[in-house]
Amino acid sequence: EGKPRPPIGYQRLAHMLEMLSWGDCGMYLVTPGGGLGAAAVEAGGTSEQKQKFLARFAGEKPTFGAMAMTEAQAGTDTSAIRATALLDKETNEWVLNGEKIFVTAGHKSLELSDGLVVVWATIDPAAGRAGMRGFVIPAGTPGVKVTKLEHKLGIRVSDTASIVLQDARVPFDHILGSAEVVRREEDTSKGFKKAMATFDATRPLVAATAIGVARATLETLKEILAEHGITIRYGLPRNKLSSIERDVIDMEVLLKSAWLLILKAVWMADNRLPNSGEASMSKVRAGDIVTRITQKAVEILGPYGYTEETLIEKWFRDAKISDIYEGTGQVNRLIVARNILGYSGRELR
Repeated sequence: EGKPRPPIGYQRLAHMLEMLSWGDCGMYLVTPGGGLGAAAVEAGGTSEQKQKFLARFAGEKPTFGAMAMTEAQAGTDTSAIRATALLDKETNEWVLNGEKIFVTAGHKSLELSDGLVVVWATIDPAAGRAGMRGFVIPAGTPGVKVTKLEHKLGIRVSDTASIVLQDARVPFDHILGSAEVVRREEDTSKGFKKAMATFDATRPLVAATAIGVARATLETLKEILAEHGITIRYGLPRNKLSSIERDVIDMEVLLKSAWLLILKAVWMADNRLPNSGEASMSKVRAGDIVTRITQKAVEILGPYGYTEETLIEKWFRDAKISDIYEGTGQVNRLIVARNILGYSGRELR
């Protein structure tokens, strides 16, 4: 008692995911683990819920976790979520109805393993974000069905699913947070804040996977250039370097600056310091530099970089998703601006 709590381990995860994503950022998405589902329970669950739901990710049998938030009409604007969760007072169960799209690892979590999905739904449609809550839906729950798997530009190894909930029932204690909706001004977004707390922990980790792709691209590009007699002469003034040398050095600067932002964000997460701004900064920077580095690598190699002779074209396709999922670059720039300027979401949109 009185001693600081031990770190959670996000720094270790960042290093692990960066290395695991070297060459294919989809590989970590198909590695058994809690994913966003476990992160949501960690951010918004009680100690009893954490013990109950997170145990399945620590066993010998591989399993997956996912989080379902996005809907056809509710992407960035999460207040537009229409999935509902109504309490059946006779059975003390939540009854969920709605459809979710773009659920990463949804198929693996619900149909290929004994996993779970945290579904975000409203318990009071008139309350807006104040009515949002996360609900833990274990695999095998009647009324939950995967209806579609997306065909994607990149990260093709990972499943991205649509999920329909039709009178899906879960016990009362599967709700993350209070079942009471408080509409006072200062409390109108508590459910929303729990959802966003999930991303504060995971956005730097997604950023780390982008670094793995960018590093693989840079290292491979330098190997190909070296095979053709082009080496990078570090230490010379820029005006004495070739255009390719300057481009490669600039790409390395981008890579290292993004990695330092990630390390700061995960250090803060491990030490339970508010890191919303830093998490979004690292996500913005990594999503930006991985697209710039992979695109520049294709440009430098010309037609050769556009073919499937190397993995450069694959990394170019994989790169953009890092700037899109778990909060687009535009959304994260807004979060950064709000943190720097001290504005609320209502004041700066």
